[in-house]
Amino acid sequence: MKIRIAIIFALSITVQACGQQPKLKLDETYKTKIQTSLNGAIEHTGKVMLDNNGMARGNYQIISGIWEEYEPAWHTGQAIYGLLEAYEVTKNKSALDHAIRAGKWWVNLQFPKGHQLEGYLNARHGDKLGDLINTTTIADGTPGLFNLSDVTGDNVYADVATTAGAWILDHLYIPKERLSYNIVDAKTGEIWKDRSPHAQHKDMPFDIKHVARPNAEGYLWKDMYTYTGEKRYKKAFLEICDKLVDDQSENGWWMDFEPNNTQTGKIHGRFNTWNAEALLEAYTLTKEQKYLDAAIKTAKALAKVQDKTGVIWYSSYLDGNHDKRSPCGSATSYAGILWLQLYALGITDFEKNIKLALDFTLKNQFSDIHKDSNLAGAYYEIRQKANKDSTFELYYRDIATSFGMRFLSTIYQSAY
Repeated sequence: MKIRIAIIFALSITVQACGQQPKLKLDETYKTKIQTSLNGAIEHTGKVMLDNNGMARGNYQIISGIWEEYEPAWHTGQAIYGLLEAYEVTKNKSALDHAIRAGKWWVNLQFPKGHQLEGYLNARHGDKLGDLINTTTIADGTPGLFNLSDVTGDNVYADVATTAGAWILDHLYIPKERLSYNIVDAKTGEIWKDRSPHAQHKDMPFDIKHVARPNAEGYLWKDMYTYTGEKRYKKAFLEICDKLVDDQSENGWWMDFEPNNTQTGKIHGRFNTWNAEALLEAYTLTKEQKYLDAAIKTAKALAKVQDKTGVIWYSSYLDGNHDKRSPCGSATSYAGILWLQLYALGITDFEKNIKLALDFTLKNQFSDIHKDSNLAGAYYEIRQKANKDSTFELYYRDIATSFGMRFLSTIYQSAY
């Protein structure tokens, strides 16, 4: 099978040619631990996390025992990505089977010919946003689709992702701003250009950054360029990466864009890492140092907010505080992936952080004999919320397992 080379290995090949590629040093006992852990996560994903149609089920409410749909296109796309990475390490064919099932569900979201949103993806957000489509949900869900086409030889997955990405470029991109409008109403086809559905923008003077974002998550236009060879996709991708470089604070964050929050100083656990990963993809295309430098800034910032236990919280703050009700496995794993990508370039400053994240991920995986079968084999991520009616929410997010599979697979291939 031909598999699309992940960024870490693309970078490694370049560095290896220069004789500089370091090998991550791990005790040999981790080899079996990681393989066993991945097989447990694969089983959880196939039996629990994906429903019968292949859709990721979202958030599991631990108190009620009920799953609640949340941005399923994004969650499902990330599940595909994680499963395919785990398949490379374990050769567990069920991982590939689950990924194909999820991919078939994902491509069926495409709006049909004749629809006012023809070519776009009906990636409804769910939760409080209902039928609104968050463009980031689509872009960030696509890397696994390109991988799935490479593994299976079936181009339908990459074709649908490319068509959706072209629609975004043609209808939502604002060249002079180097941003894309983010919200589209699935029912009316309206593009929200003058208002935001997010509470953090309420009562604030209008700013284009409230309704448009770089949307570099998932580096969709880069994958489209690699897949089709069309130069306009590369051009647009590098434009939004230049925007990221220009708008990044010295501290490594992008506070002007939600879900970061300038008013509260909240730093979202994953958003900044997505931007940094896109910048590394830009670096592989151009070898321009500015992209690498900006990614390193974010890697350093993530190292500062990592707890001594290895965890990164869903919400950290500019003043150094954290919301410790939100241990975020997906943020931890994703930071680990970024640090590993830099490690492959010879930037070994984050080796301690990588190993802390590894131990956190392995030690805090739910047992495969857990009494609640909805959690068995999953990677740990818990959030707690208090509601106005005096009820509490305590839930596990399936995205932790998708990123956990990616992280452990990447670290395995980096060390062995």
